Amino acid sequence: MRCEVVAIGTELLLGQIVDTNSSWIGEQLAVFGIDSHFQTKVGDNFDRMEFSIRQALGRSDAVICCGGLGPTQDDITRDVIAHIMGVELARDEVIVDKIREMFESRGRVMTDNNRRQADIPVGAQPIPHMPGTAPGLHCPVGDKVIYAVPGVPYEMREMLEAFILPDLQQRSGQTAVIRSRTLRTWGDSESGLAEKLGDRIEHLDGIGNPTLAFLASGIEGIKVRITAKSEDEETAAQILAAEEKFLRNLLGDIVFGIDEETMETVVLDQLRRRGMTLAVAESLTGGVMSSRLSEIDRNLNVFKGAIVSAGYVEASVGEDRAIAAAHHAKETYGTDVGVAAVLPDPSEGQRRGTVYLGIILRGVEYSEHVALPGDRNRLRNYAVISVMNFLRRLLS
Repeated sequence: MRCEVVAIGTELLLGQIVDTNSSWIGEQLAVFGIDSHFQTKVGDNFDRMEFSIRQALGRSDAVICCGGLGPTQDDITRDVIAHIMGVELARDEVIVDKIREMFESRGRVMTDNNRRQADIPVGAQPIPHMPGTAPGLHCPVGDKVIYAVPGVPYEMREMLEAFILPDLQQRSGQTAVIRSRTLRTWGDSESGLAEKLGDRIEHLDGIGNPTLAFLASGIEGIKVRITAKSEDEETAAQILAAEEKFLRNLLGDIVFGIDEETMETVVLDQLRRRGMTLAVAESLTGGVMSSRLSEIDRNLNVFKGAIVSAGYVEASVGEDRAIAAAHHAKETYGTDVGVAAVLPDPSEGQRRGTVYLGIILRGVEYSEHVALPGDRNRLRNYAVISVMNFLRRLLS
C-alpha cells in the first residue's frame, strides 16, 4: 500500500506557512506501515491541483489532500476532486446544520459562503469526525482513494488518527510497521562514512531490509538512519538493534548517540552517572556552550556555570591557553571537570579556524587542536560540539 500526500495552498509555496502537516502525516504513515514515496506542494490553481492529484493517483494507491476545504473562493479542493471523479457536487444539508450549530455555539452567525463547505462529490462520503467547520472527504476513484482533510493541523490530525489511518491499514490488508533508528555521529565526513559503509549498504540493498540513509546535519554531525519494516513491533525492534550493533562495531566511537540524543545530553548523562560536575570557559564560544548545556540541565545539577572572559589566557600560548582556561573554570566553580575552547593568539600565526580544546578531568590535563570551518557563529557551535565530543571520548 502506497500513499502520497498533496499539500494545497499558495501560501505554502510562498513560504508564508511552513508545511508541518506533510511531515507529520509522513511520520504517521510510517508508524502504520504504509509506504509513502512522494509528497507534493501545489498552489490554489485548478489545473495544477488536478495535475498533481492525478499524478499522485497514477503512482500510489491512496492520496491525502491537505488544505483547500474552507469557505472562500480559492478553496477549490472539493471541486477538483469532483472533476477527477467525473461527478458533480451535491450539498449535504446535514453538514450545513452541523456547521450552523458550530457557529451558534460560539455566539456567531454562519455566513452563507460557509454552506460551500457542505458540498460533497457524488459518490464520496464525509469523514465522520468533524472537529471544525470543514468536513473531510473520503472519495473512491476506481480501486484507489482520495482523502481530503483541512489544513488546520488539529483538525487534520483528528481525522487522520480516527478514520484515515485505520482505513488505510484495513485497505492494505496487512499490519506491517516501519520503524527507524538514527545513529548520531561526529568526527567523519559524509563521504567518509559512505566509504566505510559502502559494502554494508550494497549488502542491505540486496536483501531490502533494513535500509540505511545519511542525513547531514551541519553543526550536529552526520546521522545514519536505519529503517526496518516488519509485521510487528518486536521483530522491527530486533532488526534495528542488530543493525545498530553491527554499525557501532564498524564505526567505533564516532557514534555518540541515537535518535534525539545530542552531544550535550550524552555528556551530561555520562557525568551524572559518575557523580561529577562541570564548568566551562567561553572566551571563544561567548555563552553558546552554557546556553546549550543549561537547556538540558536546567536545574544546574551537573553543569555549574561558565566564565565568558579572555583575561585568564592572555599569558598562555598554544594549547596551554585552553588548559589555563579550563583550570580557571574548574577552580572558580569548584567542579570535578573544567573544559574550554579558545582561539590562538594572533602572534602564533595559526591558520584561520584553528581552535584549541582543553579539559581538566580527574586532575589530569588533556588538550588538542582542531581546524573548524564557517563564520563566527558556526565556528562557535562547531567548537562546542568538538570540545564536548573530546570530553565524551575521555569519559568513555
